[in-house]
Amino acid sequence: MKTILTALLICFVFCRVQAQLTPFELSKDKNYTATYSEIIAYYQKLSLHNPQMKLINYGTTDVGKPLTLVVLSRDRIFDPKLIKQQNKRVLLINNGIHPGEPEGIDASMMLTRDLLKKNALPKDVVICIIAVYNIDGCLNRGLSRINQNGPRAYGFRGNYRNLDLNRDFIKADSKNALAFEQILNTWNPEVFLDNHTSDGADYQYVMTLIETQKDKQNPILADYTSKTLSPELYKRMIKSGYEMTPYVESEEKSPDSGIVSFLETPRFATGYTAQHNIISYITETHMLKPFDKRVYATYDFEQNLIDIYERDAELIGELKHKADEQVSKQKTFALNWDVDKEHYDSLTFKGFTAGYKPSEVSGLPRLYYDRTKPYTKTIKYFDNYVATATADKPLAYIIPQAWGKVIELFKLNNVAMKRLSHDTTLNLQMYYIGDYKTPQRPYEGHYLHSNVKLNPADISIKFYAGDYVIYTNQPLNRYIVETLEPQGVDSFFAWNFFDSVLGEKEYFSDYVFEDVAADLLKKDPELKKKLDDEKSKDPRLAASAGAQLNFVYRNSPYFEKTYLRYPVGRLLTDTKLDLK
Repeated sequence: MKTILTALLICFVFCRVQAQLTPFELSKDKNYTATYSEIIAYYQKLSLHNPQMKLINYGTTDVGKPLTLVVLSRDRIFDPKLIKQQNKRVLLINNGIHPGEPEGIDASMMLTRDLLKKNALPKDVVICIIAVYNIDGCLNRGLSRINQNGPRAYGFRGNYRNLDLNRDFIKADSKNALAFEQILNTWNPEVFLDNHTSDGADYQYVMTLIETQKDKQNPILADYTSKTLSPELYKRMIKSGYEMTPYVESEEKSPDSGIVSFLETPRFATGYTAQHNIISYITETHMLKPFDKRVYATYDFEQNLIDIYERDAELIGELKHKADEQVSKQKTFALNWDVDKEHYDSLTFKGFTAGYKPSEVSGLPRLYYDRTKPYTKTIKYFDNYVATATADKPLAYIIPQAWGKVIELFKLNNVAMKRLSHDTTLNLQMYYIGDYKTPQRPYEGHYLHSNVKLNPADISIKFYAGDYVIYTNQPLNRYIVETLEPQGVDSFFAWNFFDSVLGEKEYFSDYVFEDVAADLLKKDPELKKKLDDEKSKDPRLAASAGAQLNFVYRNSPYFEKTYLRYPVGRLLTDTKLDLK
């Protein structure tokens, strides 16, 4: 009997230990990533015995599943407002935005268990982990990343709508993005991490890192990240055995000639979070390294980030507060950036010698990396960007209530807004779209506008009761200005939110307008001179009766005032408004 009881006890202990192991750890070759059902089941089982852990579901993704947030709170407090009142910080970790890059999924499962098991949750930092963001792609399991060394099966990059969710943050076409924005603006983290796997060149590092580009990050936060947080992360990762380098993006096929700092505009997760003055990082483990090493490197990075965050929690909170205050008062905002090729830094890089040899497919020269010839050399690091477009904020923006998606996104992002109490005619600045470029093929479901040229006009416009007034005296000014200024690289105009203003709604019949146009030219000598001057400069206009009629029409009182008029007004002077 005693032998049986002992055996049962051993079995119980063994089963409990086994239950604590992740599917990744249970696989013999450590080349396995958990499925969606395994991920959720693991966290659910873990939460049953750990009161410092809570699972919270947000929204519904495009595939019909809720977005699950794992919250780890040492004090067992799971109310975001109360957490902030207690002067605690929040770290948000996002996993599986590209489910074919799943290291963060498995690493976060292990880290969650270990922090709980060791009673090692930080005192001043609450950890929020999105178990898997692109649930849709995670369910679509197969082999689609031909350039990657494991795991043996994984999810697909696109979601159920075939959207790349890491291009969807500012436009929020997917329900996934709406759920993410709800999480971000509910928990208001000071630090954000998004876990990925790289593509591109071959080199010696298992882990590379993207941090918010310093020239587009708030200067207060950039000073801390560039001088303290990032250098400390690099040092600690060396001690962990996973030396890092900045994310390897090169204009050449080999990084030997230098790498360029990645510019994450607001379509990307960290570009969007940077608009909220959040310190943001992206891990990019190297696609050709064994999967287990990539998982463990991600685990170590997360642990190191948590440790430094806990150490500097008070300081990071103060810096976030100062950054919010500065942005509230900031007058000029950058809307687009370009790399500075004249000024660059240098870094020590550990790569593999690149060369060319005949292709066995085409017989033509092909690139390859010789892993028997590693090197360590100093290369150029183009880590400086200059703003190529800027805008001065107005006192306030006026948004007609007709533009519902803009309003809903502003509400979701906690933008402070007022509404006009009654119909109001305002003297303000409006933009007319002078020119723009649009590609022939769509990008992520949109025909993205670029090179936008604007013609500002000071005019009188009637707005209606219920239209929205957004004053630019708030910490979210970056988000407000960068989305509402049409020339911004990821503005709502660029993403086609306002395309209906680009089309004419009225026109004329030639035979009717002929007599009206003739009468207009007789009564308006300046208009006739303007037409004659244009005809002398443009032979095609002079040779076309229809083109001349169109010219008169467009310069007449009959031409529609709303054509090419961007509908968001810019209030430049302090005007008393009746608001609710």
